[in-house]
Amino acid sequence: MHGPLQGIRVVDVTTVMLGPYATQTLGDMGADVIKIEAPPAGDIARNLGAARTPGMSGSFLNMNRNKRSVAIDLKQAGAKEVLRRLAATADVFIHNMRPQAIERLGFGYEAVAALNPGIVYVGAYGFGQDGPYRAKPALDDAIQAASGLASLFVRQDGQPRYVPSAIADKIVGLTVSQAVLAALLHRSRTQEGQFVEVPMLETLVAFNLIDHLGAGAYAQPPGKIGYARASSPSRRPFPTQDGFVCILPYDDRQCRSFFSAVGRPEVADDARFCSYAARVRHPDAFYGLIRDLTPSRTTAQWVAICEAGEIPCMPVVDIEDLPQDEHLQAVGMFEAHHHPTEGATTLVRSPIRFSRSPASIRRHAPGFGEHSIEVLRGLDYPEDEIAAMLADGSVLAP
Repeated sequence: MHGPLQGIRVVDVTTVMLGPYATQTLGDMGADVIKIEAPPAGDIARNLGAARTPGMSGSFLNMNRNKRSVAIDLKQAGAKEVLRRLAATADVFIHNMRPQAIERLGFGYEAVAALNPGIVYVGAYGFGQDGPYRAKPALDDAIQAASGLASLFVRQDGQPRYVPSAIADKIVGLTVSQAVLAALLHRSRTQEGQFVEVPMLETLVAFNLIDHLGAGAYAQPPGKIGYARASSPSRRPFPTQDGFVCILPYDDRQCRSFFSAVGRPEVADDARFCSYAARVRHPDAFYGLIRDLTPSRTTAQWVAICEAGEIPCMPVVDIEDLPQDEHLQAVGMFEAHHHPTEGATTLVRSPIRFSRSPASIRRHAPGFGEHSIEVLRGLDYPEDEIAAMLADGSVLAP
C-alpha cells in the first residue's frame, strides 16, 4: 500500500511553500502529484536557502518529495494542451496564482471543469474573491501582518513582529490538504466535483481568532478582545541554571502539585491563582512567580519535578538539536534517503500514522522537468510530438 490516496492524481500548479507543502502532504498519503514548473528554472523554492547544487535547496527537498516534475511553458499553445490533457486525467487541480493570472492562462475553474466535471479544483491565494483585496499579491509576511498575528507581539514587548517561521504558508497549506480530502469525500458520495477557495487572509484570521476573539464573541464585549494568557509579556520560557524550560501548571491539581513541590503551597490558595479562571485573569503575576523560582535549579531538575507531578514541562531545544532528540529518533521522525543528484539526505517524514495504509516517502524531490517525457508518454503523446515540443521549448526536460 502507498497510502490512503493511492490512485488519486493531483495536478500541482503551485510554487514557494503554501501550495507545495499542501501537495506534498497529499503525495505522502499516496497521491500521484504532478508538479507543473515554468521555465527558465521552475519553482522559486528550488533556491530557497542552503543548497548543495543550484535548484535543489534543502527546503525544496522537504517540500517536494513524492512528486513528478513536468516543465512546460504555458505561454505556448502546445504546453497549454499538455496541461489540459493532464487536467482531464486528474482528480485534483491546485494552484496558488492570483485568480486573474490563472484565468488569463485559460485554466480558471470553469475551463478546467469543462474538461473534467468531476475535478476538485482548489484556488489557494491571498484573499477571498468577494472582497476588495481580491487582486492584491500576498506572501507570508503580508498575511501575518494583515491577519493580526504580527500585532499580537505588541502586547508582549511593544513592537509588532513576525513569527520566525513561514507560519501563514504552512497553516494554509495544511488547510488546503484538509479541504481537498473533504471535497474528495463529497465526490465519492455524490460524483460531484467542485471549486474550493482557500484564501490566506481568511484562513489566518480564523486561526488567530479561535482563542483571541475572546470577549469579541459577544454583542456587548465584557472585556478586551484577545487571549490574555497567550499574549502576556511574561509568557516565555523560564531561565534555569543551565538553560531554559517551559513549565505550565495548567489545571488546579497541577497548580497545587507544583507549588507544593517547590515549598510554596500557599500560592494555590491565593485568590489570583486558586482556579483556572483566576489564573487566566492574572497571567503576568502567575508566570512571574514561576520565573522567580526557575533560576534556582537546572533544567533537568525542573523536568524531574514536573514529571513527578504530571505537570506539562519541556526543556527548550535548539532547532539544530532536533535530529538528536531521543523521542524523535525513537519514532523515526527523520529518515535517511539517497537522492540521485544530492546524495545522502535527511527528510522529515509525515507526522501522520495510518495503521492500514501508511504514508511514505516513495520519490525523491524531482529535478526541474525530470519527469516531463515520462508524463507525456503516459498521456499517449507520440514520440515525434514529444520531440517537437522539446525542440520548440513548449516542454523542457533534463
